[in-house]
Amino acid sequence: MVDLHIHSRASDGSDSIKELLEKVRGAGISVFSLTDHDTIDGISEMEKMVPDDMRFIRGIEFTSITEAGKCHILGYDYDSCSEDFCAILKESIRHRKNKTEKRIAFLESEFGISLTEEELSDIRGKSSVEKPYFGNLLVSKGYAKDKKEAIKKYLDPCKTDDYRLEGRRVIEAILAAGGIPVWAHPFGGTDEDEVSVPDFEKQLKVLTKAGLRGLECYYSKYTKEQVEMLLGFAEENGLCVSGGSDYHGKNKKVALGTLNAFGMKVTEDKLTVLDAIMSQ
Repeated sequence: MVDLHIHSRASDGSDSIKELLEKVRGAGISVFSLTDHDTIDGISEMEKMVPDDMRFIRGIEFTSITEAGKCHILGYDYDSCSEDFCAILKESIRHRKNKTEKRIAFLESEFGISLTEEELSDIRGKSSVEKPYFGNLLVSKGYAKDKKEAIKKYLDPCKTDDYRLEGRRVIEAILAAGGIPVWAHPFGGTDEDEVSVPDFEKQLKVLTKAGLRGLECYYSKYTKEQVEMLLGFAEENGLCVSGGSDYHGKNKKVALGTLNAFGMKVTEDKLTVLDAIMSQ
């Protein structure tokens, strides 16, 4: 089994690196990637822990945008020391940290919610902190019955800048780092609105022109029809095929290794992005 789209506590997942590795192994997955949002904080730790009978691929998921709309770009097998890659990663982290500070201040000013020094230290020690993290924290402090309520009541009203990296720049940076850029969940991710085929095609033209190398054709919520459609677009445009669950632990109801919504088992031979990684 294979899963090339997984999140840890380094961004908006709930599992530590150690916990995640144990769960990946327990799920029977032998090839996997850690793709936290706009951070590589968990990569080096994971690389040190992965046993010889498992294959780990360095990954990341960049929050991006083009004139055709919002998009998420996965990067695989990159050189994390690449100057271009480091520059765009630092830019993204800086904006994420600014957004985090605005949320902390908003909770204090609008609702009188003060976080402890320990909580603040934990938050500020992370490169990437998203709404689910704050939501779970507020639930643990008794401000809401569940994460969804906490996000809607305390976080959605906070108007932070919706900064996203320009998609072309992200693709260029991944390529400059010797990596493979892949468009994540092209028809929309878990808990997101579905992207129409015309809007998908507009974005695809922009991203392929920029150097996109692959499509995430197999994805946890996609139907057989959607998977087959994406496989067709990948073949037509000479793109690699990738797949992942978008696992977030307790923060999303998605199981590791779930690469479609109709029960098809997806093995590594179906993901041509692995061949592209091997041939680099």
